[in-house]
Amino acid sequence: MSIRPYRDVVRRKSRRVMVGNVPVGGDSPITVQTMTNTLTADAAATIAQIRRCEEAGVDIVRVSCPDEESTRALPAIVKASRVPIVADIHFHYKRAIEAADAGAACLRINPGNIGSAERVREVVKAARDHGCSMRIGVNAGSLEKDLLEKYGEPCPEAMVESALDHARILQDHDFHDFKISVKASDVFLAVAAYQQLADACDYPLHIGVTEAGGLRTGTVKSSIGLGALLWAGIGDTIRVSLSAEPEEEVRVGFELLKALNLRHRGVNIISCPSCARQQYDVIRTVEALEKRVAHITTPMTVSVIGCVVNGPGEARETDIGFTGGGNGTHQVYVAGVPHHRLKDADIVEHLATMIERKAAEIEAAKSSADKVAAE
Repeated sequence: MSIRPYRDVVRRKSRRVMVGNVPVGGDSPITVQTMTNTLTADAAATIAQIRRCEEAGVDIVRVSCPDEESTRALPAIVKASRVPIVADIHFHYKRAIEAADAGAACLRINPGNIGSAERVREVVKAARDHGCSMRIGVNAGSLEKDLLEKYGEPCPEAMVESALDHARILQDHDFHDFKISVKASDVFLAVAAYQQLADACDYPLHIGVTEAGGLRTGTVKSSIGLGALLWAGIGDTIRVSLSAEPEEEVRVGFELLKALNLRHRGVNIISCPSCARQQYDVIRTVEALEKRVAHITTPMTVSVIGCVVNGPGEARETDIGFTGGGNGTHQVYVAGVPHHRLKDADIVEHLATMIERKAAEIEAAKSSADKVAAE
């Protein structure tokens, strides 16, 4: 039993599939995905974008393959990428076969949309021959005509029926290495569809609120939808869909997982909104500090609070704490204990240096522990 059961998230039990060397589902960590928005045929531009996403911590990257030029560029992209590549396929079964041949780790495809049973059989064979998994991707904006006629509009029941119909096609070919998504731009619809799908099968679920909007709007909508699902234990891999650069999707995805204590990466800065009691410019300090320590991947928590009302209490729960004090002299805490005082001018660089030093200590301790465990 956890000592803080109110923080516990009990994840839905799902089977595990592999996306390249990255496990999805089961008891594997929830992975963060994004999708490139360059022309896939422009391998150099696509690789450069993937590299920025890798630096942000992405686990899996999807690229669209609408034509032969795209699949021809795929081998170079796959070779250059440090993370598994998912090929996004719509309608044309040959693109799926070409993508599998090119080294894609996963095919995003709806089997019912690519034609005859023979074509499906060819795609399944290509996936099996090349060790590809698949993702069945249902979207409220492109539901099958017969389901729209049956239900009258996109609804959770229609989306789940579509997903299970597509899944059945793969199951009939004895192919089970797939995950499923049922995305919608409407938060209520997306959440309800995923809830129903989670009850209906044990396949891993790729969750997201599609077409969520720009950076701010999309982050809010995704936080509501994905947050509700993840808190309920639903979701094995996530994508935050934003009209923004892909690396921003990755950053928001990790912040979501960090907030729910599901993944830990980088510095988690706890900061106050500031008020008339602040003893230094909290907002500008936090902005500068976030940029300064963005390169650190080691998990740790830092509190940056404007005054002594909440500062000491927050510092007790963090690795490094900083609380504003009078006359431009502030208090620095280490592991919750007052450590030393600091004047205004040095705040950002001083804290950043402390954070970097602490990160190095954590990594050294981890390396030492791993070495002992291996002996």
